[in-house]
Amino acid sequence: MPASALRTVADAVNVGRRLSDTARTMPAGIAVVVPCRRTAAGWQYDRHTFRELDDDSDALARGLLRLGVVPGTRLALLVRPSYRFVALVFALFKSAAVQILIDPGMGRRNLLKCLDEVEPQGFVAVSPVQAVRTLLRRRYATVKLNVTVGRRWFWHGETYESLLRLGRDELPLPATLRDDPAAIIFTTGSTGPPKGVLYRHGNFDRQVDEIRDAYGIRPGEVDVSCFPLFALFNCAMGVTTVLPRMDFTRPAAADPRNVLAAINDNRATQSFGSPAVWKSVGLHCERTGERLPTLRRVLSAGAPVHAPVLRRMRACLPPDATVHTPYGATEALPVASIESSEVLNETAARTDAGGGVCVGRRFPGIEWKVLRIVDAPIETMADAEELPAGEIGELVVRGPAVTGEYVGRPRANALGKIADGKTVWHRLGDAGYLDEQGRFWFCGRVAHRVTTLAGTMFTIPCEAIFNVHAAVNRTALVGVGPPGQQRPVMIAEPNEDQKSWRSNPPWAPALLADLLRLGAANPLTAGIRDFLFHPAFPVDIRHNAKIFREKLAVWAARRLDC
Repeated sequence: MPASALRTVADAVNVGRRLSDTARTMPAGIAVVVPCRRTAAGWQYDRHTFRELDDDSDALARGLLRLGVVPGTRLALLVRPSYRFVALVFALFKSAAVQILIDPGMGRRNLLKCLDEVEPQGFVAVSPVQAVRTLLRRRYATVKLNVTVGRRWFWHGETYESLLRLGRDELPLPATLRDDPAAIIFTTGSTGPPKGVLYRHGNFDRQVDEIRDAYGIRPGEVDVSCFPLFALFNCAMGVTTVLPRMDFTRPAAADPRNVLAAINDNRATQSFGSPAVWKSVGLHCERTGERLPTLRRVLSAGAPVHAPVLRRMRACLPPDATVHTPYGATEALPVASIESSEVLNETAARTDAGGGVCVGRRFPGIEWKVLRIVDAPIETMADAEELPAGEIGELVVRGPAVTGEYVGRPRANALGKIADGKTVWHRLGDAGYLDEQGRFWFCGRVAHRVTTLAGTMFTIPCEAIFNVHAAVNRTALVGVGPPGQQRPVMIAEPNEDQKSWRSNPPWAPALLADLLRLGAANPLTAGIRDFLFHPAFPVDIRHNAKIFREKLAVWAARRLDC
């Protein structure tokens, strides 16, 4: 058999093929549900079947091939979450193009920098983005393969509708192999500039298996996804995706009533969202007494989920429902997971005492080690020092779901990857330790640790000492001054209505005295003398949960005149 036949028959790997398999076995099953209008009786929804999604993504993929797309063509996908977004994601997979996915909430300047870094050959984008691209014609002079999703104004190129018409034929779709590039997904930039992570088809394929098997997800389930890319996994597993009415770039601002409506109206069995979403939903249910009787599984990722959030969510779910916190990163997902009952019944007390946040046990396809922290590249694993259980270091992982490189970032690759024979370990940049049960306890980002003359302080254990105060929403430990001689500063975001924030609120002296007493009573925090109050921490754009401590450190230095 010739090599070309092997590529098309034996070795092809593409999550688009999983969608096609689902469309054959359950063609009338609902793939995507989108709220379209609100009436006095509630939300009305548009529903699209797996057959429709598979047919449309096939046609769009063939349209892209007719347009001139070849395997490896880099296309920036900048489309709002919708049925069209899901169809285009699968079309790009099926066409063997490499889709570039960037959070629009990072702002125009960062978005343009990211695009410059990966050099797209085309834009599949909404009208305003295409207008900006056209106005920046010198910057994108070589970008020729453009598709407008929406109304085409004063530029040329295909539209979503014309691409569908162009591809309604039997043109064969290219096969992709496990190691072929599939997407470039940018990190949130929570510890530095956003970086483009190269995903290969094998990475996505393994992620589907890991997530499905770990949580027992079955075809026919219904998921309300507050993170649109989770639709990729849903559709590949035969699970219905419901996209709630919300601004997906600002999950913390999501109206909990819309999330509850999406769950209850569609009898959802599962829902995926950031801790910021579940905090809002849990508080709403606590106030109103509303419940989520059909949910059997809640997934929350992006940052550790605090025990009060877990308690509120469990209170509005059926007794046999589970709440899972998968742990990972853009470069490596999933890595580990823990269920809420283990947190509430066992690990939360250790967290409150400064033991870090337990993120659970590793997924079967993941290998991990904790290495001694070094602020420099580690060329090979022979150059690394593995630490025993209980000692804090940096977590490194490898496995089929772990990506192998950043695009256009040789320095980032040198700092973030460790060679080990024919494989590569990824340095997560997370500090923590393994316990006697093989669970990982997250103690904060390596880049956020505070190095003082007295020793190293890690953010999560120190902050936990103060987060137990009823008047505190969250805290952030930052260091002011040069590494090795940093002055630790604890910044608190009080549970105060931010609209009524004043520079010298009347509650500040009493809260400050309480925090000083809490800190002095624990050896981890006894050395902290400086406390500041901040009305609203800067957080990441993707989950609205990761605190930008670098920005807070600059703010603290100004406040302390350092």
